Amino acid sequence: MKTKIILIITCLLFKTLSSQTDFFSLVRNGDLTTIKTMVLKDKSIVNQSNHMGFTPLIIAVYNNQTEVSQYLIAQGANVNAKDNSGNTALMGAAFKGFVKEAKLLIDSGANVNAQNYNKATALTFVATFGSGELANLLLNANADITIKDSEGKTPLDHAIAQGNNAVLNVIKTKFKG
Repeated sequence: MKTKIILIITCLLFKTLSSQTDFFSLVRNGDLTTIKTMVLKDKSIVNQSNHMGFTPLIIAVYNNQTEVSQYLIAQGANVNAKDNSGNTALMGAAFKGFVKEAKLLIDSGANVNAQNYNKATALTFVATFGSGELANLLLNANADITIKDSEGKTPLDHAIAQGNNAVLNVIKTKFKG
C-alpha cells in the first residue's frame, strides 16, 4: 500500500513539474494562445516559480514577450516578484535594454527602487548595461540615484566606471542646476 501511495505521489509531482516546465517554455516562446488555455485551467500558474525562482512574468520580460507580459499582468502576475537572486522582472528589462517591457512594468506598479541580494536596482543595471532612454524612463518614475549596491556604488558610479555616456548625459541633464 505504501509503495502505491508513493508511486501515485511521484506521478502527480512529475506531472506538476512537467506542466510547469511546459508552461515556462510556452512563455519563453510567446505561445499566448496555449498560455491562455493553461491559465484558464489554473490561474495560480501565473505566479508559480521554477527552480531558479523565475516567475512566468520574469521569463516573459527577459525574452521580450511583451504580449505575454501584458496578459500575465492582467491575470494577476506579481510585478515585484523576485527570483532566487532577488532580481525582479524590471531588473531583467533594464539588463536586457527592453524599454517597452520596462514601461509596461512601471505602469503596472513595479517598484523602481527594489534591490536584489547585491543591493542593485534596475537603475544600477541600466547604468552598467543600458541606454539613456531606459535611464530617463526610470528616473522619471522616481528611481533613486543615491541607492548604493553591496559594493557601496551608486548607479552614477557604475555609469562612470562603464563609460556609459548615454546614461551619464541623462543624469547630467536631469540633475543639472
